[in-house]
Amino acid sequence: MKRETLIKNIYSKSSFLCVGLDPDLEKIPKHLLDFDDPVFEFNKLIIDHTHDLCVAYKPNLAFYERLGSKGFESLRKTIEYIPSDQFLIADAKRSDIFNSAKMYADTFYRQFNFDAVTVSPYMGKDAVDPFLTQDKWAILLIATSNQNAFEIQNIILKSGEPLYMEVLNKANNWSNVDNMMFVIGANRLLEMKSIREKYPDHFFLVPGVGKQGGSLKEVCKQGLTMSCGLLVNMSRSILYADAGVHFYNYSRDVCLGVQQQMKQYLLDKKSLS
Repeated sequence: MKRETLIKNIYSKSSFLCVGLDPDLEKIPKHLLDFDDPVFEFNKLIIDHTHDLCVAYKPNLAFYERLGSKGFESLRKTIEYIPSDQFLIADAKRSDIFNSAKMYADTFYRQFNFDAVTVSPYMGKDAVDPFLTQDKWAILLIATSNQNAFEIQNIILKSGEPLYMEVLNKANNWSNVDNMMFVIGANRLLEMKSIREKYPDHFFLVPGVGKQGGSLKEVCKQGLTMSCGLLVNMSRSILYADAGVHFYNYSRDVCLGVQQQMKQYLLDKKSLS
């Protein structure tokens, strides 16, 4: 998906919500376990009741890989079911080089037809290059939301820059705003502010709003641009809003509430221009 199409979809839906599809058989409603493919049935109902309120879906590969061949079949069916106007992210967190990196890129782009893959840039350009193909995006893990991330990512180098910023400075020479995004956690607001000041036009994929306690308001304050520039991912607070037979109605209510907030933030940003 081209950048222009993504931005158009965001303003058409007044939403920059990305729904993480992380189905856990121990958490999904128990009645779905009676289906031959409970993971797909769960995802299908989530998609049916949220697709008009979000612009992206992000399956986390770990939740499918642990189920072996059945998990990959559930993933394939899920991807085929997602409407074509959605930006599709493989949350795979891959990091490898040369032929191995190319095989990963071919898997996600050719076999599954994802628009983007999350990639660790800490092995350098060789690990990222195969994912920077035409109309496909590499989403670089830069300032992640896990508790101990700063112990590595914020190491101060001789240049005086933290490691995450030095990686960004290098990555800026690998590609451009048309097919590279950065993962910045919602709890990494100081880092988000610094990165946005230096890189005003790149999209950020932002995890950590919802169950992890991140503030959508603060994320928008630090990261929102006139082109939006944000995809805010939410998973558990949407997927597991309720465990009953009609769980999907509660999931939709959460999405609707978030989308309404996003609509207002987009309007507020436009009015300040």
